[in-house]
Amino acid sequence: MPNIVFIATSLDGYIADRHGNIDWLHDIPNPDGEDMGFVAIQERVNALLMGRTTYETVLSFGVEWPYQKPVFVLSSRIKEVPEELTGKVFIVSGEIQEVLNQIRQQGYHTLYVDGGRTIRSLMELELIDELMVSAIPIVLGGGTPLYPQLEIPQRFELVKSTIYLNAIVQSHYRRK
Repeated sequence: MPNIVFIATSLDGYIADRHGNIDWLHDIPNPDGEDMGFVAIQERVNALLMGRTTYETVLSFGVEWPYQKPVFVLSSRIKEVPEELTGKVFIVSGEIQEVLNQIRQQGYHTLYVDGGRTIRSLMELELIDELMVSAIPIVLGGGTPLYPQLEIPQRFELVKSTIYLNAIVQSHYRRK
């Protein structure tokens, strides 16, 4: 029952800059619309678990909802979703392990985990099984980190590395 992270970072490990902006993710031209493995990861997972900030960021893009699988949004603030997302997005709250148990009891066993706080929370509890991290060639010097400060190191092994657009290195790791 793996929890999989699929995310982009700066070279120095940030997922957003100091102001919460992610516009730098689009610095590398992608004229052919290369999905960089997004479709493949969507095919592997049963559902997504994301944090409130990530959910609100996706909504702010003003595009059609990009996910075909159920999305569970971890939030104690949001009480309902827009009508067009009813049956697609579900608000969950509580302790992470309890939330994961509830999602799995519904039959969703392979989760795509997204959102800085959510990823860090699962990582602190050693609940991330795979990391697929795309390094964008920029050094931000600060911002929202992908990784938490850990008491005990967590070890992963490299599954593969792929170069996209002659600039982005995506590394796929699995927990040892």
